Amino acid sequence: MATRKNLLVAGVAAVTALALGACGATADTNEGSSGGDGKPATGLRIMVPNTPGGGYDTTARTAAKVMEDAKIATGVQVFNLPGAGGTVGLQRTVNEKGNGKLAMQMGLGVVGASYTSKSEATLTQTTPLAKLIEEAGAIVVPKDSPYQTIGDLVTAWKANPKGLAVGGGSSPGGPDHLLPMQLAKTVGIDPRQVNFVSYDGGGELLPAVLGGKVAFGASGFGEFLDQVEAGQLRVLAVTSEAPIDALKDVPTLKSSGIDLIFTNWRGIVAPPGISDDDKKVWIDALTKMHESAEWKAELAKRGWTDAFVTGDDFATFLTEQDKSVADLLKQLGLA
Repeated sequence: MATRKNLLVAGVAAVTALALGACGATADTNEGSSGGDGKPATGLRIMVPNTPGGGYDTTARTAAKVMEDAKIATGVQVFNLPGAGGTVGLQRTVNEKGNGKLAMQMGLGVVGASYTSKSEATLTQTTPLAKLIEEAGAIVVPKDSPYQTIGDLVTAWKANPKGLAVGGGSSPGGPDHLLPMQLAKTVGIDPRQVNFVSYDGGGELLPAVLGGKVAFGASGFGEFLDQVEAGQLRVLAVTSEAPIDALKDVPTLKSSGIDLIFTNWRGIVAPPGISDDDKKVWIDALTKMHESAEWKAELAKRGWTDAFVTGDDFATFLTEQDKSVADLLKQLGLA
């Protein structure tokens, strides 16, 4: 089996809470307190740029609950605005210039989609707030799959790359697309031969894997924990350097002889042109959330790796990620 070391840090996170049924109207930037008086921040709204149930959505709602429980912010609202791998939401965010009450969950999926979708809006136009977490990827199959190990799957995949469909909860350029492409390259499969089926978020990917519409799925492991615990899915391997506590019996790709590490990051950005005061409200709220015992408990529960950086440090990270993702997609002929 050919091996090749690839390391790609990818992903996304945010803050949210009470789900809104519709996409929501533009927030009134004059509503809500700044939180600067020591009281919980109010009037904050988060856009999730894909469907409910995926990694962005789960992380956002978890973060929002922590903020509510720790009395850091109250009445944080979340709404989903899916489409084009997250770039519909990205365009909305950029269009909301100056709206300091709105933020968007984002990560590698939006970074890559901004290139593959030829989006006019770019992440460099947004206001970076914070990177929250990193999460390992997982290769999963339904419970009745004939593939018992990652080795079994790779052998069958190499024999028939186009015949084994792989599903991912992101569009081309997103983490769930880049993971199987990197895996294919590592084991000696031409990525251009991979039969990748794109789903708009983990909420759509999950039933496709459960229903056998794809041979295997590639996504953040947290998306599958409930179904793994229920015995509906099997994880063949995780993509972290070390085993995951939440999946103690699952090998890493490296321990299985496949020299690949892949981690997904999640963060949050605001529209361009927001005031310094509004930016401070968001960063202070996210910092307090990060320091809370409730958040630390969620990190442990969900197997997320703490990767907290804010403001200028996050902006530098975004710039680096933007370049590395653009370079990789050009190699794949997608940008």
